[in-house]
Amino acid sequence: MMYLETPPRLIATQVFSAMPAEFRRNVRSDWADANRPGAPTDSFIEGPSFDADGNLYIVDIPFGRVFRISPDKKWTLVVEYDGWPNGLKIDTKGRILVADYMHGLMECDARAGKMRPILTARNSESFKGCNDLHIAKNGDIYFTDQGQTGLHDPTGRVYRLRPGGELTCLIDTGISPNGLVLDPTESVLFVAMTRDNAVWRAPFMKDGSVSKVGRFCSLFGPSGPDGMTMDAAGRLFVGHASLGHVFVFAPNGEMVARIKSCAGGACTNVAIGGPKRDRLYITESTTGTVLVADISVLDA
Repeated sequence: MMYLETPPRLIATQVFSAMPAEFRRNVRSDWADANRPGAPTDSFIEGPSFDADGNLYIVDIPFGRVFRISPDKKWTLVVEYDGWPNGLKIDTKGRILVADYMHGLMECDARAGKMRPILTARNSESFKGCNDLHIAKNGDIYFTDQGQTGLHDPTGRVYRLRPGGELTCLIDTGISPNGLVLDPTESVLFVAMTRDNAVWRAPFMKDGSVSKVGRFCSLFGPSGPDGMTMDAAGRLFVGHASLGHVFVFAPNGEMVARIKSCAGGACTNVAIGGPKRDRLYITESTTGTVLVADISVLDA
Protein backbone atom coordinates (compact mmCIF):
# COMPACT_ATOMS: atom_id res chain seq x y z
CA MET A 1 0.00 0.00 0.00
CA MET A 2 1.28 3.46 -0.92
CA TYR A 3 1.12 6.26 1.66
CA LEU A 4 1.39 9.91 0.69
CA GLU A 5 3.24 12.27 3.00
CA THR A 6 0.69 14.99 2.30
CA PRO A 7 -2.92 14.15 1.35
CA PRO A 8 -3.95 15.54 -2.05
CA ARG A 9 -5.49 19.00 -1.80
CA LEU A 10 -9.23 19.17 -2.52
CA ILE A 11 -10.23 22.08 -4.76
CA ALA A 12 -13.84 23.10 -5.29
CA THR A 13 -15.49 24.10 -8.55
CA GLN A 14 -18.33 26.39 -9.43
CA VAL A 15 -20.48 26.70 -12.52
CA PHE A 16 -19.00 29.04 -15.10
CA SER A 17 -21.82 28.61 -17.61
CA ALA A 18 -24.38 25.99 -18.63
CA MET A 19 -25.74 25.41 -22.11
CA PRO A 20 -28.90 27.52 -22.55
CA ALA A 21 -32.17 25.64 -22.92
CA GLU A 22 -32.60 26.97 -26.48
CA PHE A 23 -29.61 24.90 -27.62
CA ARG A 24 -30.49 21.63 -25.91
CA ARG A 25 -31.83 18.86 -28.13
CA ASN A 26 -34.32 16.45 -26.58
CA VAL A 27 -34.08 13.94 -29.42
CA ARG A 28 -32.21 10.68 -29.90
CA SER A 29 -28.95 10.59 -31.82
CA ASP A 30 -26.84 7.83 -33.32
CA TRP A 31 -23.89 8.90 -31.16
CA ALA A 32 -25.88 8.65 -27.93
CA ASP A 33 -27.38 5.30 -28.97
CA ALA A 34 -23.85 3.91 -29.31
CA ASN A 35 -22.11 5.64 -26.43
CA ARG A 36 -24.78 6.37 -23.83
CA PRO A 37 -27.56 3.83 -24.51
CA GLY A 38 -30.69 4.56 -22.55
CA ALA A 39 -29.36 7.78 -21.02
CA PRO A 40 -31.11 11.08 -21.86
CA THR A 41 -28.58 13.08 -23.87
CA ASP A 42 -29.63 16.57 -24.90
CA SER A 43 -25.97 17.51 -25.44
CA PHE A 44 -22.50 16.20 -24.70
CA ILE A 45 -19.94 18.99 -24.59
CA GLU A 46 -16.19 18.56 -24.89
CA GLY A 47 -13.00 20.13 -26.24
CA PRO A 48 -12.63 23.48 -24.38
CA SER A 49 -10.09 25.89 -25.86
CA PHE A 50 -9.62 29.68 -25.59
CA ASP A 51 -8.95 32.10 -28.43
CA ALA A 52 -6.81 35.23 -28.12
CA ASP A 53 -9.84 37.35 -27.14
CA GLY A 54 -10.78 35.13 -24.19
CA ASN A 55 -13.68 33.37 -25.90
CA LEU A 56 -14.08 29.74 -24.91
CA TYR A 57 -14.84 27.32 -27.74
CA ILE A 58 -16.42 23.94 -27.07
CA VAL A 59 -17.97 21.16 -29.13
CA ASP A 60 -21.22 19.25 -28.78
CA ILE A 61 -20.45 15.76 -30.05
CA PRO A 62 -23.84 14.11 -30.80
CA PHE A 63 -25.25 17.05 -32.73
CA GLY A 64 -22.17 18.16 -34.66
CA ARG A 65 -21.93 21.62 -33.17
CA VAL A 66 -19.21 24.09 -32.22
CA PHE A 67 -20.07 26.83 -29.73
CA ARG A 68 -18.34 30.01 -28.63
CA ILE A 69 -18.83 31.25 -25.06
CA SER A 70 -17.86 34.89 -24.61
CA PRO A 71 -16.19 36.22 -21.45
CA ASP A 72 -19.62 37.52 -20.39
CA LYS A 73 -20.95 33.93 -20.79
CA LYS A 74 -23.02 34.44 -23.92
CA TRP A 75 -23.32 31.29 -26.04
CA THR A 76 -23.13 31.51 -29.85
CA LEU A 77 -23.57 28.60 -32.25
CA VAL A 78 -20.57 28.84 -34.57
CA VAL A 79 -21.33 25.92 -36.85
CA GLU A 80 -23.56 22.85 -37.09
CA TYR A 81 -22.63 20.09 -39.52
CA ASP A 82 -22.86 16.36 -40.18
CA GLY A 83 -20.11 15.11 -37.90
CA TRP A 84 -19.07 14.20 -34.38
CA PRO A 85 -16.58 16.84 -33.22
CA ASN A 86 -14.74 15.59 -30.15
CA GLY A 87 -11.50 17.47 -29.50
CA LEU A 88 -10.87 21.13 -30.31
CA LYS A 89 -7.73 23.25 -30.06
CA ILE A 90 -6.89 26.76 -31.25
CA ASP A 91 -3.34 27.35 -32.47
CA THR A 92 -1.20 30.49 -32.12
CA LYS A 93 -2.45 31.76 -35.50
CA GLY A 94 -6.07 31.48 -34.38
CA ARG A 95 -6.92 28.42 -36.44
CA ILE A 96 -9.62 26.28 -34.84
CA LEU A 97 -8.73 22.62 -35.32
CA VAL A 98 -11.12 19.78 -34.55
CA ALA A 99 -10.65 16.04 -34.08
CA ASP A 100 -13.85 14.63 -35.54
CA TYR A 101 -14.84 11.01 -34.89
CA MET A 102 -16.47 10.68 -38.31
CA HIS A 103 -14.18 12.70 -40.53
CA GLY A 104 -10.68 12.90 -39.02
CA LEU A 105 -8.91 16.23 -38.59
CA MET A 106 -10.90 19.30 -39.58
CA GLU A 107 -10.66 23.08 -39.41
CA CYS A 108 -13.53 25.29 -38.29
CA ASP A 109 -13.96 28.60 -40.09
CA ALA A 110 -15.82 30.56 -37.41
CA ARG A 111 -16.52 33.57 -39.62
CA ALA A 112 -18.02 31.54 -42.43
CA GLY A 113 -19.64 28.98 -40.14
CA LYS A 114 -18.14 26.10 -42.09
CA MET A 115 -15.93 23.07 -41.54
CA ARG A 116 -13.27 21.87 -43.95
CA PRO A 117 -11.29 18.62 -43.85
CA ILE A 118 -7.54 18.61 -43.18
CA LEU A 119 -6.82 14.89 -43.00
CA THR A 120 -9.45 12.20 -43.50
CA ALA A 121 -7.36 9.04 -43.91
CA ARG A 122 -3.90 7.51 -43.71
CA ASN A 123 -2.64 5.64 -46.80
CA SER A 124 -6.24 5.45 -48.07
CA GLU A 125 -7.34 3.77 -44.81
CA SER A 126 -9.99 5.58 -42.78
CA PHE A 127 -9.32 6.43 -39.16
CA LYS A 128 -11.00 4.38 -36.45
CA GLY A 129 -12.48 7.52 -34.86
CA CYS A 130 -10.38 10.55 -33.96
CA ASN A 131 -10.81 11.83 -30.43
CA ASP A 132 -8.52 14.66 -29.32
CA LEU A 133 -5.51 16.71 -30.39
CA HIS A 134 -2.66 18.85 -29.12
CA ILE A 135 -0.65 21.46 -31.03
CA ALA A 136 3.08 21.84 -30.44
CA LYS A 137 4.92 25.17 -30.54
CA ASN A 138 6.29 24.39 -34.00
CA GLY A 139 2.84 23.62 -35.38
CA ASP A 140 3.01 19.83 -35.17
CA ILE A 141 -0.43 18.35 -34.50
CA TYR A 142 -0.62 15.32 -32.22
CA PHE A 143 -3.94 13.47 -32.31
CA THR A 144 -5.50 10.26 -31.10
CA ASP A 145 -7.41 7.71 -33.17
CA GLN A 146 -9.49 5.94 -30.55
CA GLY A 147 -12.45 4.29 -32.20
CA GLN A 148 -13.92 1.53 -30.05
CA THR A 149 -10.55 0.17 -28.92
CA GLY A 150 -9.96 -1.10 -25.39
CA LEU A 151 -8.43 -3.95 -23.45
CA HIS A 152 -10.14 -6.34 -25.86
CA ASP A 153 -8.65 -4.54 -28.88
CA PRO A 154 -5.44 -2.61 -28.07
CA THR A 155 -5.03 -1.08 -31.53
CA GLY A 156 -5.68 2.60 -30.85
CA ARG A 157 -3.27 5.00 -32.52
CA VAL A 158 -1.47 8.21 -31.71
CA TYR A 159 -0.31 10.30 -34.67
CA ARG A 160 1.84 13.33 -35.35
CA LEU A 161 1.10 15.53 -38.36
CA ARG A 162 3.91 17.91 -39.38
CA PRO A 163 3.06 21.30 -40.94
CA GLY A 164 4.56 20.03 -44.20
CA GLY A 165 2.13 17.10 -44.29
CA GLU A 166 4.33 14.29 -42.92
CA LEU A 167 2.16 11.90 -40.89
CA THR A 168 3.79 9.54 -38.38
CA CYS A 169 2.12 6.88 -36.27
CA LEU A 170 3.83 7.07 -32.86
CA ILE A 171 1.75 4.41 -31.05
CA ASP A 172 -0.43 1.71 -32.58
CA THR A 173 -1.10 -0.40 -29.48
CA GLY A 174 -3.20 2.14 -27.57
CA ILE A 175 -5.94 1.03 -25.21
CA SER A 176 -8.50 3.70 -26.11
CA PRO A 177 -6.18 6.72 -26.64
CA ASN A 178 -7.98 9.92 -25.73
CA GLY A 179 -6.64 13.26 -24.46
CA LEU A 180 -2.98 14.10 -24.94
CA VAL A 181 -0.52 16.85 -24.07
CA LEU A 182 3.19 17.62 -24.32
CA ASP A 183 5.28 18.52 -21.30
CA PRO A 184 6.70 22.10 -21.09
CA THR A 185 9.94 21.04 -22.81
CA GLU A 186 7.98 19.15 -25.50
CA SER A 187 10.25 16.16 -25.00
CA VAL A 188 7.57 13.88 -23.52
CA LEU A 189 4.04 13.13 -24.72
CA PHE A 190 1.35 12.13 -22.22
CA VAL A 191 -1.68 10.20 -23.51
CA ALA A 192 -4.83 9.31 -21.60
CA MET A 193 -5.75 5.69 -22.30
CA THR A 194 -9.35 5.71 -21.18
CA ARG A 195 -10.14 2.00 -21.06
CA ASP A 196 -6.77 1.19 -19.55
CA ASN A 197 -7.72 3.71 -16.82
CA ALA A 198 -4.20 5.10 -17.07
CA VAL A 199 -2.08 7.89 -18.50
CA TRP A 200 0.84 6.72 -20.61
CA ARG A 201 4.15 8.61 -20.71
CA ALA A 202 5.99 8.53 -24.06
CA PRO A 203 9.49 10.07 -24.18
CA PHE A 204 10.79 11.20 -27.58
CA MET A 205 14.00 9.90 -29.08
CA LYS A 206 16.39 11.98 -31.21
CA ASP A 207 14.74 10.78 -34.41
CA GLY A 208 11.29 11.94 -33.22
CA SER A 209 9.97 8.47 -32.41
CA VAL A 210 8.83 7.40 -28.94
CA SER A 211 10.37 4.71 -26.79
CA LYS A 212 10.20 3.33 -23.26
CA VAL A 213 6.49 4.13 -23.12
CA GLY A 214 5.11 3.46 -19.65
CA ARG A 215 2.18 4.13 -17.37
CA PHE A 216 2.66 7.49 -15.67
CA CYS A 217 -0.35 6.97 -13.39
CA SER A 218 -3.24 4.56 -12.95
CA LEU A 219 -6.80 5.40 -11.97
CA PHE A 220 -10.03 3.44 -11.50
CA GLY A 221 -13.76 3.54 -12.15
CA PRO A 222 -16.17 2.43 -14.89
CA SER A 223 -14.73 4.89 -17.41
CA GLY A 224 -11.28 6.47 -17.28
CA PRO A 225 -9.06 9.49 -17.91
CA ASP A 226 -10.24 11.70 -20.73
CA GLY A 227 -9.02 15.20 -21.66
CA MET A 228 -5.83 16.62 -20.17
CA THR A 229 -3.75 19.77 -19.95
CA MET A 230 -0.48 20.75 -18.29
CA ASP A 231 0.64 23.98 -16.63
CA ALA A 232 4.00 25.72 -16.86
CA ALA A 233 5.16 23.93 -13.71
CA GLY A 234 4.66 20.55 -15.37
CA ARG A 235 1.59 19.59 -13.35
CA LEU A 236 -0.74 17.31 -15.29
CA PHE A 237 -4.50 17.91 -15.03
CA VAL A 238 -6.50 14.79 -15.91
CA GLY A 239 -10.25 14.87 -16.38
CA HIS A 240 -11.96 11.61 -15.46
CA ALA A 241 -15.09 10.69 -17.38
CA SER A 242 -16.88 8.86 -14.55
CA LEU A 243 -15.43 9.91 -11.18
CA GLY A 244 -16.53 13.56 -11.15
CA HIS A 245 -13.00 14.86 -10.61
CA VAL A 246 -10.01 16.32 -12.33
CA PHE A 247 -6.87 14.78 -10.83
CA VAL A 248 -3.67 16.80 -10.61
CA PHE A 249 -0.30 15.05 -10.78
CA ALA A 250 3.15 16.47 -10.06
CA PRO A 251 5.93 15.86 -12.60
CA ASN A 252 7.07 12.84 -10.56
CA GLY A 253 3.61 11.24 -10.76
CA GLU A 254 2.43 12.07 -7.24
CA MET A 255 -1.21 13.11 -7.02
CA VAL A 256 -1.12 16.56 -5.43
CA ALA A 257 -4.76 17.64 -5.79
CA ARG A 258 -8.19 16.62 -6.91
CA ILE A 259 -10.70 19.09 -8.28
CA LYS A 260 -14.27 18.03 -7.50
CA SER A 261 -17.18 18.64 -9.87
CA CYS A 262 -20.14 20.55 -8.45
CA ALA A 263 -22.30 19.20 -11.28
CA GLY A 264 -22.25 15.73 -12.83
CA GLY A 265 -19.60 13.05 -12.88
CA ALA A 266 -18.29 13.26 -16.46
CA CYS A 267 -15.34 15.66 -16.33
CA THR A 268 -14.34 15.06 -19.92
CA ASN A 269 -11.89 17.82 -20.76
CA VAL A 270 -10.01 20.78 -19.35
CA ALA A 271 -8.40 24.06 -20.36
CA ILE A 272 -6.36 26.62 -18.42
CA GLY A 273 -7.50 30.22 -18.80
CA GLY A 274 -8.00 33.56 -17.09
CA PRO A 275 -5.83 36.71 -17.32
CA LYS A 276 -3.27 35.12 -14.98
CA ARG A 277 -3.81 31.60 -16.35
CA ASP A 278 -4.81 30.50 -12.87
CA ARG A 279 -8.26 29.13 -13.65
CA LEU A 280 -9.11 25.64 -14.81
CA TYR A 281 -12.19 25.29 -17.01
CA ILE A 282 -13.81 21.86 -17.12
CA THR A 283 -16.47 20.44 -19.43
CA GLU A 284 -18.96 18.36 -17.43
CA SER A 285 -20.61 16.66 -20.35
CA THR A 286 -23.71 14.98 -18.93
CA THR A 287 -25.16 18.26 -17.66
CA GLY A 288 -23.85 20.45 -20.48
CA THR A 289 -22.01 22.61 -17.97
CA VAL A 290 -18.64 24.36 -17.98
CA LEU A 291 -17.12 24.46 -14.50
CA VAL A 292 -14.26 26.62 -13.24
CA ALA A 293 -11.76 26.14 -10.41
CA ASP A 294 -9.12 28.41 -8.89
CA ILE A 295 -5.82 26.58 -9.35
CA SER A 296 -3.63 29.39 -7.98
CA VAL A 297 -3.94 27.58 -4.64
CA LEU A 298 -1.54 24.95 -5.98
CA ASP A 299 1.27 27.49 -5.69
CA ALA A 300 0.33 28.61 -2.18
